[in-house]
Amino acid sequence: MTEKKQIVLAVDDMPVNLATIRGILQNDFDMRLSKSARSALAMLNTVTVDLILLDVEMPEMSGFEFLDNIKNNAEHPDLKNIPVIFITSHAGEDFMNRAAAAGAADYIVKPVTPQLLRDKIRAALGQGVSTLSNSV
Repeated sequence: MTEKKQIVLAVDDMPVNLATIRGILQNDFDMRLSKSARSALAMLNTVTVDLILLDVEMPEMSGFEFLDNIKNNAEHPDLKNIPVIFITSHAGEDFMNRAAAAGAADYIVKPVTPQLLRDKIRAALGQGVSTLSNSV
């Protein structure tokens, strides 16, 4: 009997980023992809996900606005418990503090490295991490 994979939703307006993330994670997770924050919010009305990978800078709604929407959604209060990992080109203490204050579980700076991405997801899902995470 095959173990059911956890569902990860990746939200990014750049198709190449979505393809990269899917390629890295598709063997370990049931991947759902969205090219916009609005379509991702609509998807969350019909699909229960275990984790969201979220681009910060998108044209119609920023990652911060998306995160605020799910954390404060009165119609779907269960959404606030989904761990969200920002994927961003921003780095530094100011961004880290802003992401933490918004309720993000973590963040990854682009370009994404496969082992770090897997490790951050496993940590956010409470699965532990590989011992190689700092070397990649």
